[in-house]
Amino acid sequence: MATANLRRGYVLGLTAYVIWGLFPLYFKLLERIPAVEIIVQRAVWSALFGAVLLLFWKHPGWWRELRQNPRRFVVLAASGLLIASNWMTYVWAVNNGHMLEASLGYYINPLINVMLGMLLLKERLRPLQWLAVALASLGVAQQVWQLGSLPWVSLVLALTFGFYGLIRKQAPVAALPGLVVETWLLLPLALVWLLLFADGPTSEAAFWSTPEALWVVAAGPVTLVPLVCFNAAARHLPYATLGFLQYLAPTLVLLQAILLFGEHLDSSRLTAFAFIWLALAVYSLDAWRSLRRLRRLPQPG
Repeated sequence: MATANLRRGYVLGLTAYVIWGLFPLYFKLLERIPAVEIIVQRAVWSALFGAVLLLFWKHPGWWRELRQNPRRFVVLAASGLLIASNWMTYVWAVNNGHMLEASLGYYINPLINVMLGMLLLKERLRPLQWLAVALASLGVAQQVWQLGSLPWVSLVLALTFGFYGLIRKQAPVAALPGLVVETWLLLPLALVWLLLFADGPTSEAAFWSTPEALWVVAAGPVTLVPLVCFNAAARHLPYATLGFLQYLAPTLVLLQAILLFGEHLDSSRLTAFAFIWLALAVYSLDAWRSLRRLRRLPQPG
């Protein structure tokens, strides 16, 4: 049974990260549509598809628990705005030739989480974590020095997702209901945008082909299915394994950027990536050592 659960966890985890890693292929199908319009449609269809999924959710008491603490709605509204900002930056990056920067942003994200934990949650960093953060900072500094500007796409993606995770910790709601409620809270803004701009000169909706319209509707399941898989995988896989799998998505994005969409990994970018990869290797080594120490501790009972 344990082996079967582990195998199921690997399949579900790989499915989630492969889907996330292949997001650029999906968004390239919508390349003609402005990023803000894609995000508005994504919020609408995610809200509707999420409502259907919640009909089959095995924990029907989640809504009652959420209503008992209205502060959680405020937290979920804030996290919803952050994830919408993350989505829009990512879609813009994919459809404007900045996939390498998007990939770099998601490589940086675990290290941003470490820094946020230190600065805002007063968590103490271990020596190897300090080294990982320093190496990542050198990678970003190298990009600033070479390009003369911050790699803003990478930093916005890493920071919005980092703060998103941090804020969600303040509202302990299961991942699927939490994301669905976030989209519900975004829905009024999305509907206002549709009412004001859907027929305006900046909207492409009137000119969508049938395949484009179907791909837009698919934004709901495309957004939520990998999350459901990830949730299920988290119940069957060790945390360290799940942490290792997270690097699959930005690696797939990196490969697509170079092999399919012709983005050039020049020496400057390669140097930045090398610093980040080295930082992640140090970070992973520290996580592995920490896990080994925990396993050696005497178990209660």
